[in-house]
Amino acid sequence: MATKTTATTVTPAASPEAIKQIAYLASALKAPRITEAAARLADQARDAGWTHEDYLAAVLEREVSARNASGAQLRIRAAGFGTVKTLEDFDFQAQPGIRQQIAALASGGFLTEARNVVLLGPPGTGKTHLATALGVTAARTGHRVLFATATDWVTRLTDAHRAGRLPQELARLGRYGLIIVDEVGYLPFEQDAANLFFQLVSSRYEHASLVLTSNLPFSNWGGVFGDQAVAAAMIDRIVHHADVLTLKGASYRLRGRGIDSLPSIRTTTADNES
Repeated sequence: MATKTTATTVTPAASPEAIKQIAYLASALKAPRITEAAARLADQARDAGWTHEDYLAAVLEREVSARNASGAQLRIRAAGFGTVKTLEDFDFQAQPGIRQQIAALASGGFLTEARNVVLLGPPGTGKTHLATALGVTAARTGHRVLFATATDWVTRLTDAHRAGRLPQELARLGRYGLIIVDEVGYLPFEQDAANLFFQLVSSRYEHASLVLTSNLPFSNWGGVFGDQAVAAAMIDRIVHHADVLTLKGASYRLRGRGIDSLPSIRTTTADNES
């Protein structure tokens, strides 16, 4: 009895002309990585019996992933972080009370809702690390980010004001999904500087997000901005749609050095006034 054989369909390899055409079209689309992905996935597609649609989707997925990764690195470099920090690097054992809040913020929902994040706590408890890490996460998910200290932001706004282009500068900053203001309260502001900072906060209210860090509670911000009314109006806009996280404990920089705590701001102020 004769045995019945089943013919196996073999998909032929691409011709040299087709490979050249792919390279040309990828170059024309400014997507040179498509050429490499197409060649790398071709044999896998033939062996696994992929449909043409499966193969095309896989090639394009590689290109999109590569573009996203490249764009994220550009956004991170453009953000102006002093040092790039990530949430994976943060020691949550020292701040266990905020782990769930940070995990929720890392999803990026606060950015789409134009909510703010305020990180309060003593020096060395990780505020700048977390602010930077949230900024890095935002950049990786497609958001434009800018990072600077409060003093640097005031300098930037003052320069724009003196040049007569403050409205244009605020409009330009409004195109950034996230602005990070580090170290609010480390140095007091003069009245003009406080007013400029208020304009930055007001321009982003319910439009785009801020992340701010401060070593002072809100009750002490009046002394920083030199005007209780300005400070109250600013806090009102910041906190209306915000997640406020309080970090506790001693500075991680002092661990193992036999120093339990740093002088508090209140004590330092009192000493200076005496």
